[in-house]
Amino acid sequence: MKLDILAFAAHPDDIELGCAGTLISHIKLGKKVGVVDLTKGELGTRGTPEIRLQESEAATKLLGIHARVNLGLADGFFRSDKESLLQVVKVIRTFQPEIVIMNAIHDRHPDHGRGSDLVREACFLAGLKQIKTQEETGADQEAWRPKNMYHYIQDRYIQPDLIVDITDYWDQKVATIKAFKSQFYDPSNTTPNTYISNPDFLKFIESRAREMGHAIGTTFGEGFTKEKHIGVKNLFDLI
Repeated sequence: MKLDILAFAAHPDDIELGCAGTLISHIKLGKKVGVVDLTKGELGTRGTPEIRLQESEAATKLLGIHARVNLGLADGFFRSDKESLLQVVKVIRTFQPEIVIMNAIHDRHPDHGRGSDLVREACFLAGLKQIKTQEETGADQEAWRPKNMYHYIQDRYIQPDLIVDITDYWDQKVATIKAFKSQFYDPSNTTPNTYISNPDFLKFIESRAREMGHAIGTTFGEGFTKEKHIGVKNLFDLI
């Protein structure tokens, strides 16, 4: 299946926190969107990989995306080695996205920056025809390089290069986040509290979205940094 947008996440729930509104808004525009989780989040203090998979499936339905896969890389320990790069190259070639969205360039959790580096490098390698990968049928995959790459902004503030208005999809975004019940605040959950299960964390997510929205004259927004300059022929395309 060819996709318009393929979004990558180091962990299940990164997408929901970082760019769910943007993905939903583009689906509403008729675009085909997919998600690739690099790991199962197995090092998380709360929940289990099995629980997080169930939560991911619930979030996927709420997002309305067209495909979601998990590469099963080692949470906390994956690197941009040959094996991991080839896995990402293969999934990029499978879905042939025009746009790739990935983790923040650096963040509180080191996996986020590593995930960003891994996907960025794989996007380049996926365009080299001398790198061979195969479909499940055994046929060689065609080389493919996305036209644009963007990084969502996560826990640590990074000055955005562009902001997407997600005001109409804010409630839906919040629902996708709350699908990960084991990870976020739930008074009935007696397991140890974590940085993100503090009830103030979701308030922070809302305040960040309001800050981004305020910057562009809307209520809620999601910020991104870019890999290359944005080119237009008409300045009014930016209005």
